[in-house]
Amino acid sequence: MQDAHALLSSVFGFSAFRPGQGEIVEAVADGRNVLAIMPTGGGKSLCFQLPALMRDGVTVVISPLIALMRDQVRGLHEAGVVAGALTSGNTQEETDAVWAALEDGSLKLLYIAPERLAASGTERMLRRAGVSLIAVDEAHCVSQWGHDFRPDYLRIGELRRALDVPLAAFTATADAETREEIVTRLFDGAQPETFLRGFDRPNLALAFEVKQNPRGQILSFAAARKGQSGIVYCGTRAKTETLAAALAQAGHSACHYHGGMEAEDRRIVEGRFATEDGLIVVATIAFGMGVDKPDIRWVAHADLPKSIEGYYQEIGRAGRDGAPADTMTLYGPDDIRFRRSQIDEGLAPPERKAADHARLNALLGLAEALGCRRQVLLGYFGEVAQPCGNCDLCQTPPETFDATTPVRKALSAILRTGEWFGAGHLIDILTGNLTEKMRERGHETLPTFGIGTEFDTRGWQAVFRQMAAHDLVRPDPARHGALRMTEAARPILRGEAGITLRHDTIKSAPRRPQVKMLVGEEDAPLLSALKAKRRALAEAARVPAYVIFTDRTLIEMAETRPETLDQMARITGVGATKLEKYGAQFLAVITGAQPEDLHPARRKLAGRDAGSLYDRLLAVQADLARGEGGIDKPVTCSSAQLAKLAEMRPADLSGIVRLLGDRRAERFGDAFLEVLREPG
Repeated sequence: MQDAHALLSSVFGFSAFRPGQGEIVEAVADGRNVLAIMPTGGGKSLCFQLPALMRDGVTVVISPLIALMRDQVRGLHEAGVVAGALTSGNTQEETDAVWAALEDGSLKLLYIAPERLAASGTERMLRRAGVSLIAVDEAHCVSQWGHDFRPDYLRIGELRRALDVPLAAFTATADAETREEIVTRLFDGAQPETFLRGFDRPNLALAFEVKQNPRGQILSFAAARKGQSGIVYCGTRAKTETLAAALAQAGHSACHYHGGMEAEDRRIVEGRFATEDGLIVVATIAFGMGVDKPDIRWVAHADLPKSIEGYYQEIGRAGRDGAPADTMTLYGPDDIRFRRSQIDEGLAPPERKAADHARLNALLGLAEALGCRRQVLLGYFGEVAQPCGNCDLCQTPPETFDATTPVRKALSAILRTGEWFGAGHLIDILTGNLTEKMRERGHETLPTFGIGTEFDTRGWQAVFRQMAAHDLVRPDPARHGALRMTEAARPILRGEAGITLRHDTIKSAPRRPQVKMLVGEEDAPLLSALKAKRRALAEAARVPAYVIFTDRTLIEMAETRPETLDQMARITGVGATKLEKYGAQFLAVITGAQPEDLHPARRKLAGRDAGSLYDRLLAVQADLARGEGGIDKPVTCSSAQLAKLAEMRPADLSGIVRLLGDRRAERFGDAFLEVLREPG
């Protein structure tokens, strides 16, 4: 079995695993059944791609979306890995290439959709192909409790039993119900080796804003990040179209995406987003799992997501390359009412509705948090964290107040009107606004009429919104959205508990006056030049720009400015294949000159200790090629021999004889041994 760290460096260009990756790779490579719950953007793909290279045979990867499969296959090809996908979107040439690689035994990863498992002959084909491992991406699709349920995922357990091979399942959805169903469906209830990795994405800046002028807020957020790729999630199809048009009118490159579009139009948007720098896609959650672009710099929600899991998955589309990325979520009382009504009016059984309300409550608790948002978010997933300093509340702590008395006044107004009215009428009662509706119902005679003059209408709107967020009141669909008090509110009403709320600040958090930069001012011109080179190479190869190098890799190049191929090889994301294909071209951009042309055997050692060892051996050979006196018949070693010597580092003369033969060992043996025995 090949060494994991060597493959990590030479194929994928990483010097070390991310936290938690190494253990998962080892377990999967060893052939153990594995369930790995990892954060979105946490490097799940590597945890089955690397073991596939370490193991004999073919790894079949079951993935839910064609776009996701094509992206991964394309990235593997660029890294020098033989991989393929059998999908309905294949050209005949692509399908023929996959079958040819299966026949000659060179294929290491085969991607298929779960729907293919229903086809007759699929199991027979996989058995004949020599499948030794099944990897399941987005494994939460097997669960009714998870997002994006796919019934064909239920066939995977049958396939595992039929092929009798280990299975590794990966997901970013962490709740207990989903995990339990995955174990039942995929592993027949037998507990696999489970890895629950930390959910913190410290590179993501978290922010929420109360809706005031939603379109203006989104436009302002995008303007501060002009030229950077982003996603805006909307709650309705119509809104995606109008907001995309507004962004385009404001000078951004923007388009919309939703499930009501023709399939070809959706493919065009997916293709543009993959290949264009700086494109903004305004989308419903239909634009979700298939998004694997690593250098998305921001995600905004124009409407409140469905749940905290949905929120986590959607913001997780940003910053997958590890570089800083921003998120911002807008919400308001209408969002809360809408989401509550969606749950209440659905056809799910009562226990499912209760669970969905709990998930929404968790998200609303995050929206109305009084302290660090990251602490609240990670707390939901069972993690304890310190204040992050990278969310809006850490940077601008909210003003809070004891809201026990105002909340009791509001609850009293709800009860005294029989729980038949919405927030607007209740606020009129509390502020003493004598409307025609008030007179018709005689509500001006209520004890609660005019007792809430400490707040104006906007202030009371904030109180009612936060009461809804704390699940003290809920809209009643049977009463046309009238507010009803929940059990959670009774202790406050009875004076047995208190509550603290936030003062809404009308002014939004300050926006940066200029576009947010990825690097310092002095490195920005070089980063632009590197991106231009990447764009040219990507267009020539007809692949997305990030397949050449991600933003994170280019940022590291711009900041460290490598001068040699050895230094270039140490940049994160520059593996052996990419160094061979692109290293010299990017070095030329950085240094302004063509780098020294290295022999291919030496180039393969770039960035490794063996590379500098090769150089020292080459220098010794040059000194002794004609013997110590410089008058003997010339003797030299081939570059391949020197490379093997540098890699294997024999400890004695007999080892050198085995590699070089007697004549060369006689001329260089002692001097080479001296070099090989040097520390480091």
